[in-house]
Amino acid sequence: MSESKPTLRREQIAGMNIHYIMWSLDYFLDVQQRLGFESIELWCAEPHVTLDHTGYFEAEVLAKKAADRGLRYRTLCPENVVYPWQYCARKPLHEQRSLAYFKHGIELAEVLGCDRMSVNSGWGDWDEDREEAWKRSREHLSILAEYAGEHGLVLTMESLRPEESNLVTTVSDAKRMIDEVASPYLQPMVDTTAMGVAGETLEDWFAAFGDGAIHEMHFIDGDPYGHLAWGDGKHDMDAFVATLNAHGFDGMLGQEITDGRYYDDPAAADAKNMAAFEKYLID
Repeated sequence: MSESKPTLRREQIAGMNIHYIMWSLDYFLDVQQRLGFESIELWCAEPHVTLDHTGYFEAEVLAKKAADRGLRYRTLCPENVVYPWQYCARKPLHEQRSLAYFKHGIELAEVLGCDRMSVNSGWGDWDEDREEAWKRSREHLSILAEYAGEHGLVLTMESLRPEESNLVTTVSDAKRMIDEVASPYLQPMVDTTAMGVAGETLEDWFAAFGDGAIHEMHFIDGDPYGHLAWGDGKHDMDAFVATLNAHGFDGMLGQEITDGRYYDDPAAADAKNMAAFEKYLID
C-alpha cells in the first residue's frame, strides 16, 4: 500500500507582508486575496502598520481592510530585528520602551482577532555575560507572556540565527527558555531557516516539545540561509509536509520571505509559493 499523500488546509498558509516593504498594505492584501490566501501573519512596521512604544493606531482601518477581502489576521509579528525594540534590551530606557512596544503589540493582536503574537529571545550585548542576558530575556518574556494571557492570546517564540542572537539559536535553547519561563502563554515556534542553519530537523523540534505543543511555524525554503520562496532553496517540501502530518500539526505556516531579491516583485514570490502549496491543499 502506498503512503498517503501529504496534505494541508488552505487556512494554514499565512501570507506575510514583510517583503512588501516598498508597497502599500492595500496592494499586499489585494495580492493575497487574488492568490487564494485566507490567513495573514501581519508584520507590524511602516508603511503598513503604525505601532510603537506609545501605542497602536488605526486598528479599525486594518481590520476593515482584511475583512473586506475575506482575509483573517491570525498572527501578529511586531518588527524587532531591524527596528529599535528588542526582547532583551539592557539599557533601562530601551527596556522600558521595548516592553511598552510589545505590550501594545499584544493589545493590537487582541483587537485584530489574532490567535497569537510571534516573539523571539532578543539578544544580549556581545560583550556581556550570556547568562546575565539570558536572565533578562527570561524576565521580559515572562512579563509579556503574562500580559498576553490577560489579553486572550499566546506568544510563540522562534529561534534566531547566530548572527542575530547569542541566546535562543537552537531547539535546545528554545526548550530551556520555554521551560524556565514556564507559562502556558509562551509556546515554541519553528523557523525553518534558523532550524536549517542550526543543522536541525522538524523531527528534532517535535521530539523536544512533543506532538501538539507546536502551533506555528515560519515555514519557508532556505539554503539553509535566506528566508526564501519555496523552490528557491534546498529544503524538501514533500518531506516537511509529511513530517507535519505525521505529528498531527494543525497550526499556522507563516510565509516569512525576507530576502531582498523579492522586494521588486513580492507578488511573484507569493504566486510561486502558493503554486508550491496547491498540491497539498485539500480545500
